[in-house]
Amino acid sequence: MDRLLELLRERGFRRGNFVLSSGKESDFFIDCKPAVLSAEGHVLVGEALIARIRDVLGSVSAVAGVELGGCPLASAVATASWTTNDPIDAVYIRKSTKEHGTRKMLEGADRLDANANLVIVEDTVTTGGSTLRAVQAVRDAGFEVAGVIAVVDRLEGGAAAIRDAGVSFSTLYDRTDFMGGA
Repeated sequence: MDRLLELLRERGFRRGNFVLSSGKESDFFIDCKPAVLSAEGHVLVGEALIARIRDVLGSVSAVAGVELGGCPLASAVATASWTTNDPIDAVYIRKSTKEHGTRKMLEGADRLDANANLVIVEDTVTTGGSTLRAVQAVRDAGFEVAGVIAVVDRLEGGAAAIRDAGVSFSTLYDRTDFMGGA
């Protein structure tokens, strides 16, 4: 078994009653943060995501992570990309514009060229709602969205919603990696 999946199963998969960020109720929960925020998990997810980005999308200008779960993913990808001598900088996408300072929606995007091509990384996708809001925020800032890559797709319509919006979608794992065909 691949070590990243093993960490995700050990540290982030739970059965029970949960309300997801989409508002849906679920009898299982996959929280990538306990695995991804470990030193080992950070390295593994960065390597896995950069490989998938290059395999599926080729060259991108930056990797954008959605607050909160996507931010460490974007940083992990940026770090992994540096070690391959083909650096890709990270951008963080806020859930809402901050009410102080520069009032930025995207952090780290100031240095990007107009029409830069960004890949958005997500930890877990359910309905795709928060991902599509992030896609719109990137587009509103004047950038292109190369695609979305998630660590886990719960297989509850998010992938289709993202693709229906004209955005490429790929995932490292899906619910069957945690629950079989259930």
